[in-house]
Amino acid sequence: MDGTLVDTEAYWMRAQAELMSSWEAEWTAEDQKSVIGIGLWEVAAIFRSRGVGLSADEIVVSLTDRVIEQTRSSAPWRPGARELLEQIRDAGVPTALVTMSIHRLADAIAASVGFDAFDVVVAGEDVEFPKPHPAPYLRAAALLGVDITECVALEDSVPGVASAVASGAVTVGLPLHTPIPESDDLVLWNGLEGKTFADVTAVFESRAAVPAHSSETRAVGGSTP
Repeated sequence: MDGTLVDTEAYWMRAQAELMSSWEAEWTAEDQKSVIGIGLWEVAAIFRSRGVGLSADEIVVSLTDRVIEQTRSSAPWRPGARELLEQIRDAGVPTALVTMSIHRLADAIAASVGFDAFDVVVAGEDVEFPKPHPAPYLRAAALLGVDITECVALEDSVPGVASAVASGAVTVGLPLHTPIPESDDLVLWNGLEGKTFADVTAVFESRAAVPAHSSETRAVGGSTP
């Protein structure tokens, strides 16, 4: 979600910097980049180790509340994201939003799309092991009722890509705030602007070697806080 569908990373960075500053704890630009794509409770553990005197749950709520506050004034959709998602839905392909943000934020972003965009939302509270563990994508596929190898995952971060690849999904990397190394395990795109359902299908068919226009094609989209 964050960085794939909407570019809220700047919102998360601002929320993190403000919270750390309020506790007079050091938090650099490199620190901010290092937590892109990992689970919020893992971020909370880092904050606590740096001197933030709140519980992990309180940190997660504080950061999420601040991001939601910023998205109320502007939900910065990534170029081409809604257009591609709408094409996928028009084609009748089941979709899941797989994010390590909590449900309150994920559901708000999903509702703001303007159409019925997702059959399933898997958020940070829904899995024991966050990205880069494959559990989030495996849960999404299970809820959709499909095999994970019939899925395409769209991801913007290294932990997200690692999660998708480890799950067995055909994976497209969309580097934004942090680079994603080239790998035989995934396809890299510069972004979603101008991308179509045909492009997603072509990636699936080339990576999974399934017949053209197979009814077994599924799409799973995801992102990270």
